Amino acid sequence: MASDQVEIRKSVTPGAISMLLSNSSPDSPSDIPEIIVQVVDLKPIGSSSTRFTFTASDGKMKLKAMLPTHFSSEINSGKLQNLGLIRILDYTCNSIPNQPEKALIVTKCEIVCPSLDMEIKSDVKKEETGITLKPKQEALTKSDAKKEELGVTSKPKQEMVTKSAVQIVHEQHGNAAPAARLAMTRRVHPLASLNPYQGNWTIKVRLTNKGNLRSYRNARGEGHVFNVELTDEDGTQIQATMFNEAATKFYPKFESGKVYYISKGSLRVANKQFKTVQNDYEMTLNENSIVEEVQGEAFVPETKYNFVRIDRLGAYVNGRELVDLIGIVQNVSSTLSIRRKSNNDTIPKRDITIADDSNKTVNVSFWNDLATDVGQQLLDMVDTSPVVAIKCLKVGDFQGVSLSTLSRSTVVINPSLPETKKLRSWYDSEGKGTSMASVGSNLVSPNSKTGSRSMYSDRVFLSQITDDPTLGQDKPAFFSINVYVSFIKPDQTMWYRACKTCNKKVTEAVGSGYWCESCQKNDDQCSLRYIMVVKVSDPSGEAWLSVFNEPAEKIIGCSADELDRVKTEEGDEKYQLKLKEATWVPHLFRVSVAYTEYMNDRRQRITVRAEAPVDCAAESRYLLEEIHKLSVS
Repeated sequence: MASDQVEIRKSVTPGAISMLLSNSSPDSPSDIPEIIVQVVDLKPIGSSSTRFTFTASDGKMKLKAMLPTHFSSEINSGKLQNLGLIRILDYTCNSIPNQPEKALIVTKCEIVCPSLDMEIKSDVKKEETGITLKPKQEALTKSDAKKEELGVTSKPKQEMVTKSAVQIVHEQHGNAAPAARLAMTRRVHPLASLNPYQGNWTIKVRLTNKGNLRSYRNARGEGHVFNVELTDEDGTQIQATMFNEAATKFYPKFESGKVYYISKGSLRVANKQFKTVQNDYEMTLNENSIVEEVQGEAFVPETKYNFVRIDRLGAYVNGRELVDLIGIVQNVSSTLSIRRKSNNDTIPKRDITIADDSNKTVNVSFWNDLATDVGQQLLDMVDTSPVVAIKCLKVGDFQGVSLSTLSRSTVVINPSLPETKKLRSWYDSEGKGTSMASVGSNLVSPNSKTGSRSMYSDRVFLSQITDDPTLGQDKPAFFSINVYVSFIKPDQTMWYRACKTCNKKVTEAVGSGYWCESCQKNDDQCSLRYIMVVKVSDPSGEAWLSVFNEPAEKIIGCSADELDRVKTEEGDEKYQLKLKEATWVPHLFRVSVAYTEYMNDRRQRITVRAEAPVDCAAESRYLLEEIHKLSVS
């Protein structure tokens, strides 16, 4: 008897594909009978690690299908493999344009068996095009006739009294609001189940971000557009765009934080260059789309994060893609008032220093309410080293790498996440006593997926930078150079007094000690940090470079505190000798080129972002490769 039950669990439901096709969009998961299919030809969609397609087989018929994105963890962990069995708990069948067959979109399922040794009746023919489907009752009767053949006992489908949606609404919810009637008469689809080939659908979502109504002009004419970000109960997000008449119609209707039923929209593959949420598709609503507010709905979407480690942030510098971050708060500054250049308005800002188990730190700028509210909470509890999770951060290149909040950013202190426990355990055991450096201090380039690039990437001569006045006008440009330090002005201001906690500039306090405006505290001591300019030369010419503390220490060969001691205790002659010893030494620099404005004068500024000594062997290999390229061309 026990062996029979094992065989039953390891087989499919006879006629399962016919059941699915005859009821392509069930009104409720409770209406779905026992449906077990075999997963055949399981594979990812393109390079995606969350979307998988397969062929659903019942031993006689087959159907193209797609698994829900949240089920990808079961596949990646090996709990479900090719030739495994799944029980379908909720689904929809969509028509494929220009093709007679349908596609099965599984929205909820469970694993029956990870994998079988072979495909059940793998020699059967795939469902033929143009097959005439029989009614569900007939399909079930036919499947019952083959129970002995496959060894499966299928649960009989419960009898249902067929009623129209109008009758149900009239009998049970006669006075319901339009949005409520929409929910009762049409099935609500999760966002994860939507795709461009789907027919009619209705979603229930919360508006989590509303963009501004913008005007545009292109070759096809003028118009206006705005975007919204929508989140469903599972935490899945999608971006929806409205143009012209649709923008005018829905802009006043959408309000941040409210819940809506939306239908009659269209989907397309998302443009990765402009997408602001993690979804393979984006939605477009036209003037015929339906948007109904849900009254009294209080569901809070589950927040889904896609955390990036601090040492991997270099790949996102100055890009359009936003990042999520989790880390230990190490320092919180006081609130500063920043004046906007565009309209002279002042807005509050607060800087937060965050670390993670990559032993790197990064500066995050909080703006507006996040600076005054959440920022103040973090300042009050910074001594406890709280964990903070931040969603939607923009990555900039200030000091190599910096992060900044946006209007859509959210901050959660000590979130209930597995990552929180992992970080807390790391910090308490070893992180607290580990010396950490800013991720920007060792950043070589912001463009590679590893956060750093070789000093032999984007190699240029100095003249290629200085002779091109357009470089850096719109955004910083990054290059590598091989140069000699030819001159260091001995009479320039070479360092500044810095706070030992946050490295910001300090001033002498009244009485004694030093006052840090950022930390809002006095300290008996301060440290010196380099901020200087050096002249460099290569075969094409020369240029002045701005150099900050870490690369400057490598150029001079000692810290600013040590150089100050030499100047003070050993005299000016020893000081100038130290600077002279640092000249005519070759260096590999990674530099940024940008424009700055001072006293109404805009000029090109070249800043050293990272330094490396010249490796003669590596340099020779690089030159040989360049010669080979010339010979090939």
